[in-house]
Amino acid sequence: MQANIDAPGISAKGKSLFGISLVAALAGFIFGFDTVVISGADKPIQELWHLTPWQHGFFIMSMALWGTVLGALGGGIPTQKFGRKKVLIWIGILFTVSSFGSALAPDPYTFSFFRFIGGIGIGASSVAAPTYVSEISTASSRGKLVAMYQFNIVFAILIAYISNYLLKGVGGSNDWRWMLGVMAIPSLIYSILVIGIPESPRWLVTKGKDDDARKILSKLGISNADEEIKQIRNAVQHEDNGGKKTPFLSKKHVTILSLAFFIAFFNQFSGINFILYYAPRILESAGLAANDSLKSSITIGGTNLVFTFVGLYFIDRIGRKTLLLIGSIGYIISLAAVAWCFYNHLSAGLLVTFLAMFIASHAIGQGAVIWVFISEIFPNKIRAMGQSFGAGTHWVCAAVITLISPIFIDDKKGVFKDNPWPIFAFFSFMMVLQLIWVLTKVPETKGRALEQIQKDLGIE
Repeated sequence: MQANIDAPGISAKGKSLFGISLVAALAGFIFGFDTVVISGADKPIQELWHLTPWQHGFFIMSMALWGTVLGALGGGIPTQKFGRKKVLIWIGILFTVSSFGSALAPDPYTFSFFRFIGGIGIGASSVAAPTYVSEISTASSRGKLVAMYQFNIVFAILIAYISNYLLKGVGGSNDWRWMLGVMAIPSLIYSILVIGIPESPRWLVTKGKDDDARKILSKLGISNADEEIKQIRNAVQHEDNGGKKTPFLSKKHVTILSLAFFIAFFNQFSGINFILYYAPRILESAGLAANDSLKSSITIGGTNLVFTFVGLYFIDRIGRKTLLLIGSIGYIISLAAVAWCFYNHLSAGLLVTFLAMFIASHAIGQGAVIWVFISEIFPNKIRAMGQSFGAGTHWVCAAVITLISPIFIDDKKGVFKDNPWPIFAFFSFMMVLQLIWVLTKVPETKGRALEQIQKDLGIE
């Protein structure tokens, strides 16, 4: 929680923080699985329902992302009003309904409806889960605990790629239904587990429920719960500004709003969702057979997982800003190399190597940092709304990129159907801009209590 109660103030009970954080972060598993599982259904669905590139991009590939936009932008209100835990429970229900519905859909419109439902759950999870974990963590462990949300995302990405590969051909022309349907398993497990976690003590204090907060802090192993509540209460009173409510979109919040916006904007304009969603199609355009492209997708997912461990190890050691710098440089080099491979028609093996380098750069940098950074730069009373703003920006950019991608890479009508090198060159240029932004604007937040970060950024 606070820096001054970090190691000495946590008893053996404090170890339960990890288990509680892990359960909340499991929302990221469904997030990651849902993000990538559609890549295996991409071409089969387009061929089944004879969709144009525009129809395919909107109804099939990007519909879940438009749901995440709604879930992310609207998720801050219920998360702040009703509590983090209640929202996490409803997220599990949405995940489960979406899994069954999309797998059984008889037409593209029903399919898109259930994908949209699941997207709402994903968007809301990107608000509620990081917010919740950041509020129950200690200053020294917050980075790696919140980053478990990202770990679950990338672990699920790998599992989804493996699942798609193993289920290829199992159901004949309907194997995509099995690919999407298996997501019901982790959705149900998450829904059951999340019922058992406590509410966020910080949220309870903001609602005047100090006694409830004290009980939970004691169960979490915080020995000086009264002092912890006092510090949270003092921070909340500063945020109240003498009874004058400061609007969320105010001049006072310009700095933190811009930080949340740009880290989310650059995250998507690295091309990460473009590559994850269309990995098999991209690899096929490089000359790999359909089954080989699914195998290579597993390589991408495995690289993502391994280097996410690296990011988790270093995020509380060398800090958020340093990881963003390392990731930015890796982005620039790898994306430029992928563009070069396509431009010169080099071997698919070399292309996969540079794509793996791109994924490693993302896992160490933006992937490890984004949800941690957004969750910790906003004050207690507007943290859920701030997380909603950052996540909403992320998902709007992701949805737009996914929607228009078939226009550029469609096998028959795509602008760059013969050679997509300009797309990767563009993403590389955007990462040059990110590097400049990180160097000039991003503060370091590692090792600071949430209330101290609030003071450091001038929000009192």
